[in-house]
Amino acid sequence: MLKVDGKAAVVLPDNVLFEGGAGEKIRRKLLENCDVHTILRLPTGIFYAQGVKANVVFFDNAPKDGRVHTKGVWFYDLRTNKHFTLKTRPLKLDDLRDFIDCYHPENRHIRKATERFQFYSYDELMARDKASLDIFWLKDDSLDNLADLPPPDVLQQEIIDHLEAALTAFRDVAAALPASGQNV
Repeated sequence: MLKVDGKAAVVLPDNVLFEGGAGEKIRRKLLENCDVHTILRLPTGIFYAQGVKANVVFFDNAPKDGRVHTKGVWFYDLRTNKHFTLKTRPLKLDDLRDFIDCYHPENRHIRKATERFQFYSYDELMARDKASLDIFWLKDDSLDNLADLPPPDVLQQEIIDHLEAALTAFRDVAAALPASGQNV
């Protein structure tokens, strides 16, 4: 629905970036028909239910001329080894400064890779299983050093948030299933 030269950014849960079936078809079409140029990996629970990981996908519309318009996608990881909460440590503009600098809004064609900002070519993305855009490269330090784990009350809340998000997702799936006794 964008104009030919329109620009957009959409917030999507992680599963949209890697699920098969319709999700894969939509990803492939979006990468072909638009210039998908940037994905910002957001911290858990920022836009959706607690425990749900989300991303901002930035893209420009392109003419429907049969050419592939995405040359590659820049990924910024604002998730790995970052800890935000909605109440005690909310995401602030200062937390996004490095992303804005890397994104280079004045001319996004002048970008440089950093530890948190990496480029993947269209061919690399298409070669991935189901054209998955769920890409991560940073090592999660909390998995190696148990001494650096958050305090127990924070861990407890993260576990609750993840379980609640899973329960919400399961309820959504259950609601989409036909009632027992109905013909499919």
